[in-house]
Amino acid sequence: MAKYYVNKNAQTNGDHEVHKEGCSYMPFTTNRVSLGDHATCSSAVSAAKAKGYRTADGCYHCCNACHHR
Repeated sequence: MAKYYVNKNAQTNGDHEVHKEGCSYMPFTTNRVSLGDHATCSSAVSAAKAKGYRTADGCYHCCNACHHR
């Protein structure tokens, strides 16, 4: 299990990136929302969407299996 976070700020394409703790592209503490512990990035992305980040997508660098755009 790993801790995941969603970036409060959308990228230029409108996506809110989901990051695994330790990612070198992790947003600043003030710009992220904890998604808790997850076994996979797909469950973390689903949690982000349930929190209202409908355009959540995995980070290319730390959640590549969940990066779709």
